[in-house]
Amino acid sequence: MEKNTSHIDKLKQHIHNKSNDLDLYLKALNSAYSGIIITDNMQHDNPIIYCNTAFETISGYSHNEIIGHNCRFLQAQDRSQPERQIIKDSIIRGEECKVEIRNYRKDGTLFWNELFISPVKNDEGKVTHFIGVQNDITARKKAEHDLREEKSHVEQKIQERTKELQDKEIFLSSIIETVRESLLVLDANYVVLSANKHFLNSFKVSSEETVGKPLFELGKKQWNINSLKELLTQILPTNNPVIDYEVDNLFPHIGRKVMLLNAYRIEFEGHYKDRILIAIEDITEKKEQDRRKDDFLSIASHELKTPLTTIKGLVQILQRMSGDHPNPKFVNTLDKMSSYVDRLNLLITKLLDTAKIQSGNIELHMEPFDIDKTIRDAIDNIKLAVPGYEICISGTTGAIVEGDELQIIQVVNNLLSNAIKYSPDSDKVDVGIHKVANFVKISVRDYGMGINYQDRLKIFERFYRASHIQKKFPGLGIGLYVSHEIIANHKGTLWVESEPGEGSTFNFTLPIINNDDNDGA
Repeated sequence: MEKNTSHIDKLKQHIHNKSNDLDLYLKALNSAYSGIIITDNMQHDNPIIYCNTAFETISGYSHNEIIGHNCRFLQAQDRSQPERQIIKDSIIRGEECKVEIRNYRKDGTLFWNELFISPVKNDEGKVTHFIGVQNDITARKKAEHDLREEKSHVEQKIQERTKELQDKEIFLSSIIETVRESLLVLDANYVVLSANKHFLNSFKVSSEETVGKPLFELGKKQWNINSLKELLTQILPTNNPVIDYEVDNLFPHIGRKVMLLNAYRIEFEGHYKDRILIAIEDITEKKEQDRRKDDFLSIASHELKTPLTTIKGLVQILQRMSGDHPNPKFVNTLDKMSSYVDRLNLLITKLLDTAKIQSGNIELHMEPFDIDKTIRDAIDNIKLAVPGYEICISGTTGAIVEGDELQIIQVVNNLLSNAIKYSPDSDKVDVGIHKVANFVKISVRDYGMGINYQDRLKIFERFYRASHIQKKFPGLGIGLYVSHEIIANHKGTLWVESEPGEGSTFNFTLPIINNDDNDGA
């Protein structure tokens, strides 16, 4: 800890005295064993503006997925830890602190983190940044836990626990036999210890042909799938699960199968056993249905586009001819027709975007553009459509990004439209534009109904709509999906922060073109 404190003190002195050389010192931090982050205390929510390579390794997140977030995202839903308040209070007071806190990697794995944060102040004594040094102390915590367990257990407790574990293993075997999904239990050498009836029936094999046999030799080595073997051989030594891994394989006796695999090490009372549980979901029919649905959407959208364009043209001709029409009801009817044709055209365009994304044919016209001007122009256009709504914009970056400007405008329009649509009792939306490290961060905050945790996990999936809004608000659930894919194609991230009843904030980042790129543009 003294080493880390000395390291931070030196860094703070360099930042204070030689801010122009900050990039040089930040690069040097990448050689550190500890995870190091720097947050900008001058910006809202104290976002992360720098992380070193060790922090990416510890957390499992990439640089692009970290920048712009507040570091509390590492605690996921584990929000009752008192250490969170200690950190919050220290930041408010501008003081350093040291805590041991539970964090979660990108794959959901728990790890214990020893965190030391220290403020950086300017000449006026104002805290401008915080530096955080993080060390993974999971092994130490586990050793401490094991030592406490060893001291507290007596012979009677061991016997009781053994009986309890046996009961749980029996219970697990019962679940395996009754669940309507193919399940396998393997030992450390990937030999099948048990296979439920659903597996035997689905893959047309007997228990004698399966139990006691190595997984990769089943059915004349039909399961000798390289990608599956590579993943499974990494489960036991790391304790990391394989979650929703798709395997496409041709089985000689039953044909092609597309399977969704989940594999876990079996754990009893905090202790991992040399057992692997594999759940196999047959999604062959679902994938085929999705393919047919995508084909239908693509064909239907294209076929509807042509007659709709013709109808739009005819309506415009009638509108021009009706300038002096004596019947205002006739003119009003034409205007309504034109409005509904526009709405239908927008819907078909979104369906076409979805089909292009699914097929991988979405086109990007990448050119440098002024992101500040683009965002402000998009907001001005929205204001014209909803004159009674207050859209407040704050911040500026002066940055140039490279991308498809029309698609970025589409994302902004979609986020602003959703913010207005799902805030029926509010007339205000806040938009923030900030520079975070080498990224631009755009935030759209509404004061509406908010989104619960389960819906936040799925809100960017295609055609997904939260259950509590399906009946109240019309829609297909494709706007956020398209927006998410557009930002991903621009090497940025789109995420949401929300709580029920407290509104929502949608954020996305875009990489900034460096100075060399600007000079050559």
